[in-house]
Amino acid sequence: MSDQPYSWIQEIRTRLEQPAPQRLPAGEERRAAVLVPLYVDAGELWTILTKRAESLPHHKSQIAFPGGGLELGEDAWTAALRESHEELGIDPSTVLRLGQLDEAGTPSGFRIVPCVGSVRFPLSTEINEDEIEEQFSVPVLAFANPDMVEDRLVLIDGVERMIRIYHVGRHQVWGLTARILQNLMQRLGFESAEEAS
Repeated sequence: MSDQPYSWIQEIRTRLEQPAPQRLPAGEERRAAVLVPLYVDAGELWTILTKRAESLPHHKSQIAFPGGGLELGEDAWTAALRESHEELGIDPSTVLRLGQLDEAGTPSGFRIVPCVGSVRFPLSTEINEDEIEEQFSVPVLAFANPDMVEDRLVLIDGVERMIRIYHVGRHQVWGLTARILQNLMQRLGFESAEEAS
């Protein structure tokens, strides 16, 4: 048995490194990034989600990770940290980079790279009410609870598709955010690749 103390940070970094995260083929979509913030409280891994403001032009009132479009010269991490600071007041210098998840596209024309980072606990935030209506934390393992998961057949642009919905208290997490969470759960070993397809 190793004398080294268990490090959840190193464990997650290792799981996010191999295999390398998938990237979409080059296209015309607008590049964007989100921060998937993780922290440990009382021995449990948590993440932070937001409810976007009703007044926003894209994805209004949806549950999302903090993030947005890349500005000229930015990479995914720079954009994710800048947007997290603008939306929630998270100090970029306090975020420890753990890795990235698979790039995902949206019907609204964005291609998004999820950047997974460790944030300090307790986390001090300041919500930008022009962009964010609400912020809340959820234990990561809650997304592995079958009572919180619904796979629903819906009609999107005339095509039937099965989508994943996570029921978190009074919130429904679906679309891109649900796909990011599903990818995270798979990477962390809480969901099999078969379940994630």
